[in-house]
Amino acid sequence: MHIHILGICGTFMGGIALIARQAGHTVTGCDANVYPPMSTQLAAQGIELIEGYAPDQIALKPDLYVIGNVITRGNPLLEEILDRGLPVVSGPQWLAEHVLRGKWVLAVAGTHGKTTASAMLAWVLEDAGLAPGFLIGGVPENFGVSARLTASPFFVIEADEYDTAFFDKRSKFVHYRARTVVLNNLEFDHADIFPDLAAIETQFHHFVRTVPAHGLIIANGRDASLERVLKRGCWTPVERFAVDDGWQAQAESGGRFRVSFRGEPQGEVAWDLLGEHNRLNALAAIAAARHAGVPASAATDALARFRNVKRRMEIRGVANGVTVYDDFAHHPTAIEATLSALRSKVNGGRPPAAVRHAHASAAGAFLVSGAASTSRGAEPATSSGGRIVAVVEPRSNTMKLGVMKEALAASLALADRVFCYSAGLKWDVTAAMRPLGEKVTVCDDFERLLAEVAAAARPGDHVLVMSNGGFGGIHEKLLARLAGRAGEYRAP
Repeated sequence: MHIHILGICGTFMGGIALIARQAGHTVTGCDANVYPPMSTQLAAQGIELIEGYAPDQIALKPDLYVIGNVITRGNPLLEEILDRGLPVVSGPQWLAEHVLRGKWVLAVAGTHGKTTASAMLAWVLEDAGLAPGFLIGGVPENFGVSARLTASPFFVIEADEYDTAFFDKRSKFVHYRARTVVLNNLEFDHADIFPDLAAIETQFHHFVRTVPAHGLIIANGRDASLERVLKRGCWTPVERFAVDDGWQAQAESGGRFRVSFRGEPQGEVAWDLLGEHNRLNALAAIAAARHAGVPASAATDALARFRNVKRRMEIRGVANGVTVYDDFAHHPTAIEATLSALRSKVNGGRPPAAVRHAHASAAGAFLVSGAASTSRGAEPATSSGGRIVAVVEPRSNTMKLGVMKEALAASLALADRVFCYSAGLKWDVTAAMRPLGEKVTVCDDFERLLAEVAAAARPGDHVLVMSNGGFGGIHEKLLARLAGRAGEYRAP
């Protein structure tokens, strides 16, 4: 079968492309404004990518058009397909019908951390010899690809609550018919499609209703939203983490933590990942793997060899003593958790007095929920000194709408310097960032932003770039400017 994928460079649809290719199908696709890592991953797999949505792509004569949820009515290629009555299907429906049927599906859902927790789970199963298939919204470094199809009965999927397609407004995860489900956390997000938190809780409730009685739900016991979801009806056994009567992580020195379940020791994890949120991601993965038959002791051992997902506190390079990181954080909770994790390595985990004062005044009642966005603990150029310079692009649909603007300053308060790229935003970014005082710079011109960050950075600094998009290739451009200043550039 020849399938043509509209919106192929999205992390989910790109994964569909890889799996379809591995299943023996001919795969082509189209997208606009593409950027790595998905564009490069598709090219490496020999999948033809067409820029844009010109109607003449119907000349390819595929057997089926797979429609990504980024595609809306008015898209010229979609309109041509509909006018001609050509066959269409959503990505989640195609996956459910052609790949997941008959599989033991392990699905990881939640506002934050699902990419990393999915990658951890896939790796634990792989290390145990179970060779799972998977589709993850990023590129786990243990595998080098975001998706694969295997003969194994096990399939790990990052279960997104975003809608399925322009013609199917259910959340993607209701299609997957999972047997093992992780509910990592639940906050308001995706303000472009959900009016409020209650609407998202309803979708999670629908997801819970699809899990069989012989399955297992692993839930963050600290999360009040998830507790509300489960109280609406649950027909499946539940194990909780981050609570006394469930799975717990006890942090020790040197990046180690001990794992227990209902008070019984299960093993110890020794790794270099940063932050409590990653320990909670690990608990979820350990519990899910145990349901699939992997002993917790084997899972804790496997996590010592876990390498994180690209764009999760990924060091992109060091130039003139300045370490530049790339991180996918874009929601205030994720931003704060990522900064907190990096701060644990910088200045011995204690920010300078001025930053502590700013954090206290800006943070107010801002609360971080249990398991937030992911981060990776690789060794920077200087792990115990220097400043944290945060460069943030509020690019997600939720941030563009200004729904989270009141929480943005508090989420950035742990940084020593903050640069915010405001191009395309309709709300008053300067006013929202005012609690950060003189340490913040708001800029709507990319080249000026790049110049100001390069001028501000000094040897020993840690520049943390946070965006859920390509951000104009700022990482390499910034490293090049810093290298030009010093005459050297060292890749990680």
